[in-house]
Amino acid sequence: MYGTPLPAQLSDSNRRIIETNASILRVYQVWKGSNRFCLGGRLVFGPDVRSIFLTIFLIVIPVILFCAFVSQRLIHEFDLHFGNLIVPFIILFTVYDLILLLLTSGRDPGIFPRNRLSPVLEEDGSTMSTDWTGSHSGVGVSNLPPTKDVVVNGVLVRVKYCRTCMLYRPPRCSHCSICNNCVERFDHHCPWVGQCIGKRNYRFFFMFVSSTTILCLYVFAFCCINIKKIMDESHCNLWRALFKSPVSGILILYTFVTAWFIGGLTVFHLYLIFTNQTTYENFRYHYDSKMNPYNRGCVRNIFGIFFSKIPKSKNNFRAKVKLDSSALFATSMSLARTMSPEMPKTTFDIEMGKRQAVAAEDFEEIHSQIDSLGGFERCGAQPKHTNQGDKANWEISPDIRMLAAEFGMEHDFKDREKVRRGY
Repeated sequence: MYGTPLPAQLSDSNRRIIETNASILRVYQVWKGSNRFCLGGRLVFGPDVRSIFLTIFLIVIPVILFCAFVSQRLIHEFDLHFGNLIVPFIILFTVYDLILLLLTSGRDPGIFPRNRLSPVLEEDGSTMSTDWTGSHSGVGVSNLPPTKDVVVNGVLVRVKYCRTCMLYRPPRCSHCSICNNCVERFDHHCPWVGQCIGKRNYRFFFMFVSSTTILCLYVFAFCCINIKKIMDESHCNLWRALFKSPVSGILILYTFVTAWFIGGLTVFHLYLIFTNQTTYENFRYHYDSKMNPYNRGCVRNIFGIFFSKIPKSKNNFRAKVKLDSSALFATSMSLARTMSPEMPKTTFDIEMGKRQAVAAEDFEEIHSQIDSLGGFERCGAQPKHTNQGDKANWEISPDIRMLAAEFGMEHDFKDREKVRRGY
C-alpha cells in the first residue's frame, strides 16, 4: 500500500509528523494473522509455538535416559559392531526427528493471502448457491453470496466465503480460528507442533509422527531386551529385574503409552493418505459413506503426498510494504485490540472493518480541522468574542467527531473546545 500525497492545507509541523509516520515495513511486521515470526520472517510459527518446547522435551529426555542408563549394558551384550551402533543410531534418528519437527512447525503451511477488498464474482465456471437469497451481510461487507458451487473432478463442491480474509475459499481450504488464516488443504491445527497442518507441511508432519513412533518402539524394544538380559543373568523374576534397572521400567511404560498414541495417529494418517482425505474432511464430510471427489486411487494418492513438488508459498513475508500514517495507525490500533482480552470478537471485527473503510483523505481532513483550530490558538491577537460566522468555523461536524473517535483523537477536540470557551 502506497502513501497518498499530503494536501497543501496541512501545517508544516503536522506534515512532518505524518511524513515521519509513513514507514516502510516488511509483510511479517504488519501481518494480520496470529502467527509468530523468527529470523526476520524466515520462520513462520503458530501462536502456540511455545508448545514445541514441551514436544522437544518429551522426545529428548527419554533418549538421554536411554543412552545414559540403559545402552551401556547393551553395548557389551551384543556383538561388538552391532552394540557400538545402538547409541549413534538413536542419536542420529533423534536429530532427524527434531529436524522434521522444525520443518513442520517453522514453515508456511499454505496460507492464502487476504484480500484488501471484497472479490467480484467472475465467470470461472462457478455458480452461486441456490440457498442464497441476496440479503445484505452487514456493514463493510459487500453483497456477496455466502457460498458458491464449483466442480471438482465432475463432482459439485460448495465453497464458502471467508469474511475475515475476504475471499472465496478454494476447495479443501479452511480458516483456522487459532492462526486466523485460510490454509490450503487444511488438515488440522496441531498443538504439539504449534502450527497449522496444510498443503505445504503435511508431508513433514506425517514423517515426524511416523519417525517418532519408530523412535518410541526402538527405545521400548531395547529396554525390554535389557530387562530380559538382567533376568537371565541374575536368575530373578520381572520385579527384581525392574528394581535393578528402574530407568528401563520407566522407559518401557512411557514408550508403551506414547507408542499407542502416536502409533495410532500414524495409522490414521496412513488411511487418510491412501484415501486422499484430510482430518477436517474425515470428521466433517464423512467420505466413507459418500463419494470423495479428491480420491484418485491409492498409488496416485501416495505419490501426491510424498513425491509431488511442494508448491511455493503464496506469501513473501520479507517483502517491503510502505504504509501511510492512517494505515499504520489503523494497524497499530488493530494489534492493540487483538492484545486486549476484554474486547469481544464481534466488536473487534466491526471496529477493524470500520478502520479499513476510512480513507486517507478523511484522516487528513481531521488534521486540517485541527490545524485550523490550532491557528486560532497560536494567534495571541485574536479577540475573545466571535460572531455567528466565526462560530461556524469553530464547530466541528458530527462526521468529523466520529472519525476522530475512531482514530483516538477525540481528546484533541475537547482541548480545543476548552480553549475556545476561554476566548
